[in-house]
Amino acid sequence: MSNGQRGLLIIGFVWPEPKSSAAGSRMLQLIEMFQSDNYHVTFASPCAKSDNAFNLESIGVKQIHIVLNNSSFDEFVKELNPNVVLFDRFMMEEQFGWRVAENCPNALRLIDTEDLHGLRKGRYQAFKDNMPFDKGYLLNDTFKRELASIYRSDLSIIISEYEMQLLTSDLKVNSSLLAYVPFMQDKLTELTIETLPEFEERQHFITIGNFLHAPNYQSVLYLKETIWPKIRKQLPKAELHIYGAYASQKVTQLHNEKDGFLIKGFAEQVKDVMQKARVCLAPLQFGAGLKGKLIDAMESGTPCIMSNIAGEGMFGDFDANGFIIDDPEEFANQAVSLYTNDLIWKEKQENGFKTFNGRFNKETIQLEVITHINATITNLKHHRQQNVIGQMLMHQTLQSTKYMSKWIEEKNK
Repeated sequence: MSNGQRGLLIIGFVWPEPKSSAAGSRMLQLIEMFQSDNYHVTFASPCAKSDNAFNLESIGVKQIHIVLNNSSFDEFVKELNPNVVLFDRFMMEEQFGWRVAENCPNALRLIDTEDLHGLRKGRYQAFKDNMPFDKGYLLNDTFKRELASIYRSDLSIIISEYEMQLLTSDLKVNSSLLAYVPFMQDKLTELTIETLPEFEERQHFITIGNFLHAPNYQSVLYLKETIWPKIRKQLPKAELHIYGAYASQKVTQLHNEKDGFLIKGFAEQVKDVMQKARVCLAPLQFGAGLKGKLIDAMESGTPCIMSNIAGEGMFGDFDANGFIIDDPEEFANQAVSLYTNDLIWKEKQENGFKTFNGRFNKETIQLEVITHINATITNLKHHRQQNVIGQMLMHQTLQSTKYMSKWIEEKNK
C-alpha cells in the first residue's frame, strides 16, 4: 500500500444493505472507522447481491466475489496480503479463517459478531418453549461454534455491554480478546435538534425492522394480537405504521385499515418516517445485540416504549428515551400516556438526545477502537501466545474444517 496505507479485507456474510438493516449500517460505520486511520478497504463475499446492496465502490472500497470451499481464495488473499482481515459474523471465520491463517499468518484476524447469534437463538428457543431463559438455553450448538470462533480470532467486536459482561463474567473469556464497539454516530447538534418536528407536529405510532429477522416479525405479530388492540381501545383514531424491508405475504396479510394497523413496507429514508411519528414501539421478545431502531428513534427525537430485550445494553447510566416494560397491559398504558402527554414526551425525548451523544459518539469510539486494534497488531505474537485455548482450537477444529473444505472442493471438480 502506498502513502503508509495498510490493507483491510472484509469477508462479508452478505453485501451491506444500510437501508434494510442495522447490520448494514453498522458495516459502513466499521469501514469508515478503518478508512479514518488510512486503511485501504477491500470487501469480498460469496453471497449474491440484492437490489438493496450498497455500492461500496462509491466510498472507495473494492468489491470482490469469492467462492466457498475453493482454493482460488488462497491465491487471492496471499496476493492481497492485508494487515487486518475482518470476518463478518462467525460463519465467515469458520469458512475462511484457516485459509487466512495459512496464507497471511501475520494478519490480525478480527470478527464482527454483529450480535451473539447463540444468545439470540437460545432466547428464541426459550420463547418457543414458553420458559424463562437460562444458561442451559445459552449453551446451544450455535453458541459453541461462535465461542470457538471468538477464541480462534485475535479480536472480536462486541456491540453490547450486556454481551461483553456475559462473555467476560459468565463465560470467563479474557477481555483482551474482545473489543466493545457500539454504534458510532455523528453528534447531534443543537441546530439539528431544533429542526426536528415538535410534539404537536407529529402523529401516530411507528415500528420498524427488517422482516427477514425473526425477532422483528414476532414483535409485529405481538403488537397485532396483544398490544395494539389495547392502545387502539384508548386512542381509536391512532394508527400504527409498520416499516421494514422484505415484507413477505405473512407480513402484508397483517395489514388492517379498519384497525389502523398499517404495513408500510420498505422505508427509503428511515429518519423521514421516524421524525413524523410521535412514539416508537419496540416490544421485542427475544434477540441480542443493540437495536438500530432505537438509535434511529433517539436521533429523530422519537420517544419509545420498549421491552427489556429491546433496551438491553442501550442506555448504561443514562435515562431511557421512554419506558422499558414487558407487561403488555402496562406497555399499552404507558404508550398512551407518552402519546398524549407532551411534558413526559419532551422529557423522554431529551433523555434520548443525551444517550445518543453520550454513548454513541463516533469520534470518541473510533479513536479508542483503532488504538486498541493497532496495539494488538503491534503485539500480535505475544497476544497469540497468551491465548492458549485459541491456539488449541485453531489446531484441532480447523484441521477438520480444512480437510472437509478440501474434500468438498475435490468433489465439486
